[in-house]
Amino acid sequence: MSGTRPRSIALFRALQLGDLLCAVPAFRALRRAEPDAHITLIGLPWAEEFVTRFSAYLDDFVAFPGWPGIAELGFDEQRFDAFEAEAAARRFDLAVQMHGDGSSSNAFIDAVPAAAHAGFRPDADPSREGFVPYPEELPEVGRLLSLAAALGGTDLDPTLEFPLFEEERREAAGLLAAVGYDGTAPLACVHAGGRGADRRWDARNFAAVADELVARGYAVALTGSDVDRAVNEEVITSAGSAILDLTGRTTIGVLGAVIARSSLVVTNDSGPSHLAAALRVPSVVIFTGSDPARWAPTDRELHRVVGAGRPGGGPPAPPPPLDEALAALPEGPSAPLGCR
Repeated sequence: MSGTRPRSIALFRALQLGDLLCAVPAFRALRRAEPDAHITLIGLPWAEEFVTRFSAYLDDFVAFPGWPGIAELGFDEQRFDAFEAEAAARRFDLAVQMHGDGSSSNAFIDAVPAAAHAGFRPDADPSREGFVPYPEELPEVGRLLSLAAALGGTDLDPTLEFPLFEEERREAAGLLAAVGYDGTAPLACVHAGGRGADRRWDARNFAAVADELVARGYAVALTGSDVDRAVNEEVITSAGSAILDLTGRTTIGVLGAVIARSSLVVTNDSGPSHLAAALRVPSVVIFTGSDPARWAPTDRELHRVVGAGRPGGGPPAPPPPLDEALAALPEGPSAPLGCR
């Protein structure tokens, strides 16, 4: 960042866990570029805990009030008025739009009281000073790092991270013991849920994967929040082997600790995929309704991608067949992952 150093920076990214994990390298780069700035995340209400976890890069949190055209939260004028007053009191020197290409979100960032604004812009909107074209061709982590670079960041390490607290590790161990995991078999974490039916592989396929993992020597833990309960019940009733059911029993941090204890994660393209990447746990990620080029983990030795998903944001490809996913599994707990 050039000129006068910003003392107070607002970063707008009001999205879910995986989206924020993909932004951590950019948050890190901005922090290292501006070590003395007070950096505030404007995000969805749940993300206040994310700021606490990533206090090395983020100092503060303000809840996104919603905005017309932004699907994540409906607009409420009274809520926005309260947000606007709070943002004005914080005297932001710079407000940065990190929420997509700007076609819907730049109107919101314009409304955030700040001395200057920056972020992504659509190619069709070249007149915005301080805004850079949205790099559609890059993976999500690379897109956000390109913005950090435009803002003066030079430490552009794309590595994801997810700090764990000791109490979360203890809670994960206790929870696994409570559902019958004795630690004798390596743990495989299976996540059949996800946001939107078009981004979820068939639950019966996940049941077959769970059965195969048990046959290959793993204990299988099924994870998910309460919204995944119906899907997970179908996995459990379709599977022929015993599954450790953790549905609705983990916070984000405890889920991370369960994944950290695992030898393998098999998941839809959802938050657990990015947690596995951040925690360096091998994974097999099933793509149905999202673009692997944008969202898949970049380390293809540690992580296997199954399915073409929705390449380039176009029409979705057919869901991958079960045998393709089975071929990507390791032959056993000590074996490497299967085909690419």
